[in-house]
Amino acid sequence: MKSSLRPSPLSVRLLGVAVALSAVAAAAPAEAVRATAAPTVSEQDVMPHLSALQRIADRNGGNRAHGTRGYTESVAYVRSALDRAGFRTRLHRFEHDGRAGYNLIADWPGGDPNHVLLTGAHLDSVEQGPGINDNGSGSAAVLTTALQVAKARLKPARHLRFAWWGAEEAGLFGSAGYVKDLSAGDRKAIDLYLNFDQAGSRNTRQWLVVEDGPGADAAAGRAFDSWFAARGLATFDIGVGGSDNESFGNAGIPSSGFSTGISDCIHEACDDLANVDPATEATSTNALIGVLWQLAATRP
Repeated sequence: MKSSLRPSPLSVRLLGVAVALSAVAAAAPAEAVRATAAPTVSEQDVMPHLSALQRIADRNGGNRAHGTRGYTESVAYVRSALDRAGFRTRLHRFEHDGRAGYNLIADWPGGDPNHVLLTGAHLDSVEQGPGINDNGSGSAAVLTTALQVAKARLKPARHLRFAWWGAEEAGLFGSAGYVKDLSAGDRKAIDLYLNFDQAGSRNTRQWLVVEDGPGADAAAGRAFDSWFAARGLATFDIGVGGSDNESFGNAGIPSSGFSTGISDCIHEACDDLANVDPATEATSTNALIGVLWQLAATRP
């Protein structure tokens, strides 16, 4: 004989509420990751990296150029910070002008490996000077951003990769070598490359954003434009070319990023720590962090 006992309507409703609450609780961690606001950094977070690059140049003949001890020590400094933060780092070796060159590649664990967001800057200087704005400033902004990813224990939808290129001042040899050595599958997996060159120029009145032209990712460019506009800062849209992103554009990989423009001391001994405006450097770094947080949260 079947039981005639049935759950009361109230019990059914309470059971439904309990199930719903359980589902919300299970989903909460993922939702919290997606909803986390991008952090904001100060001059004190980014300028010490530039000071370290200046010291490296000072003890190595005044520069950090390709094939020199100054460049090797620059790579070691950045890599050590990333290793301590939990990144998987490796060196990509190439040859230029009879000397070995190295790109530093750092992957943050997690994210979809078929959808890679790659962020980079060239780390080398010219032989004439320490290259603190060109391009210690971009390198420091990318490093600070990577360290903020680690500090937040970010769980992005896309896989995050960061890179510091060598021998770019000689003609984009590091980035071009990296792209050339990618397999077809690895090349296809890179959704977007973001590049930062001279992020701390003094007397900056507008940020030069890569948005227009063949190879430019217009959506990423608009994201940077929007970030600056929300803070009352002017931008000027430019096309791909003239910096490391050209290597990616030539390979059909969409790119964006920005620069604060050419400084007075470009490729000279006076491109030292005094050639960087700390407030501009912090603003550029926060722009990178804000847009990267946004782009990392979704896949195409």
